[in-house]
Amino acid sequence: MRLSIEKQMADATTLILSGRLDTTTAPELEKQIDALPPETTALILDMQGLEYISSAGLRVLLKTQKMMNKKGTLKLVHVPEMVMEVLDITGFADFLTIV
Repeated sequence: MRLSIEKQMADATTLILSGRLDTTTAPELEKQIDALPPETTALILDMQGLEYISSAGLRVLLKTQKMMNKKGTLKLVHVPEMVMEVLDITGFADFLTIV
């Protein structure tokens, strides 16, 4: 299954993810994040529809967190249990804001 990314712009930019975030699809998310306007200070990744995350997906999360630390906030919302387990095991849950 591919990765679907829907963008919503409001007070914060929200990217709604569904499908698989893996080696094949991580570049798509990275491209979308890199294309955000420089004035973006609040980014929300809605992961409700995410079925799988690989190390490539984790790398994009790490890069995004580092970028947003310099200019604003990153929040992960609606994180499925399976994805949350990966974030816990890898230690990502310790430094990401998960709501």
